[in-house]
Amino acid sequence: MKVVVLGAGVIGVTSAWQLARSGHEVTVIDRQPGAALETSFANAGEISPGYSSPWAAPGIPLKALKWLFMAHAPLIIQPRPDPEKIRWLARMLGNCTASAYAVNKARMVRLAEYSRDSLTALRHETGLAFDERQQGTLQLFRTQKHLDAAGKDIEVLRAGGVPFELLDAAGCLAAEPGLAAARDRIAGGLRLPRDETGDCFKFTQGLAALAESAGVTFRYGTAVKRLVVTGGRVASVVTSGGEVAADAVVVALGSHSPALVRPLGIDLPVYPFKGYSITVPIMDEARAPVSTVMDESFKVAITRLGDRIRVGGMAEIAGFDLSLNEKRRATLVRSVEDLFGGAGDQSRASFWTGLRPMTPDGTPVIGRTHVKGLFLNTGHGTLGWTMAAGSARVLADLVSGHAPEIESADLGIDRYLKRSVIRRPSGFPRPATDQAA
Repeated sequence: MKVVVLGAGVIGVTSAWQLARSGHEVTVIDRQPGAALETSFANAGEISPGYSSPWAAPGIPLKALKWLFMAHAPLIIQPRPDPEKIRWLARMLGNCTASAYAVNKARMVRLAEYSRDSLTALRHETGLAFDERQQGTLQLFRTQKHLDAAGKDIEVLRAGGVPFELLDAAGCLAAEPGLAAARDRIAGGLRLPRDETGDCFKFTQGLAALAESAGVTFRYGTAVKRLVVTGGRVASVVTSGGEVAADAVVVALGSHSPALVRPLGIDLPVYPFKGYSITVPIMDEARAPVSTVMDESFKVAITRLGDRIRVGGMAEIAGFDLSLNEKRRATLVRSVEDLFGGAGDQSRASFWTGLRPMTPDGTPVIGRTHVKGLFLNTGHGTLGWTMAAGSARVLADLVSGHAPEIESADLGIDRYLKRSVIRRPSGFPRPATDQAA
């Protein structure tokens, strides 16, 4: 089949690679001049299946109220009125129950674990190098209260067969010697030894080059305008460079995906969460992190990428605003300097922001839509790098008409149809799974 993939971030490029390996003729369309130049450009760098957790969790509403008054809050909600934001937040609040959290985290971990294995296979197949390390992730707790609260996550990890280590302060220092100067600020940690790190930008650019060599066509600098549907089936994509015919289309446009599919009556609950990162050159190896340390107090990930430290985190709900806020930079600097003081040269640090495509339940949306030939692979939030390789394999199997290797029915858009009425233009069939709220 002729398959058009919309988006050349890590999700789009891995999808294109797997589709091409499945025997399809693939074209990738992206408005940027190259691959991975938006959300995939400078993310936190962690590949952490065990740390895959939804933001919607018990206690989050109360925590969000407290964060409003914190100088270094992990979640910031801009007060500007936005009906889509309000509707999305209402859906998220509906997932802040213990039962919903358990279901959502379990399926996120399932996909993320599969994705880690898929990335390992892909790395061996291609020989790609992207400053990768397989030395685990350490979730660091500064207080006993935070350490005690890890119990619910440990239950899910244990149920899913995910290896973990619960560490005291000495154990944290053994895993990450660079934390020695911060020993008095560490209550303990949860270490996930199978987690990895790597530069998502380097990986995506390298895989795009391999895909192009294997016959995938990349149309960079090309804006996607709309989808053409004939008789209930997608027929083509209208772009700034003309119309591109397709037997199947994969929407992997991150936060911009909902606007494209909304005219087709698809209510895709993906909203941008603005994240920030700084990339700091290492100037003292002994003080630098070995792998990834997640500072639980600030929800900031500190990752070793070759001769650099990537510090990423926070979630600012501000629509599509991409301005750089110095207050957010101060939070990142405070976290890394408090734990790994003097490891990096802050005077040469680069500051970046990107839009993470979040769903209310934390799980991405992967699979078919009611429009024949139209597929979604989007909404990965903060876990696009973690879930990319596995999501691509699930997507390629579904496009090819094969059963994915993992359970995927609960990853599709259908899980939201019970909660809202999908408005469709005339001429589109109403699937039997649709139910009015």
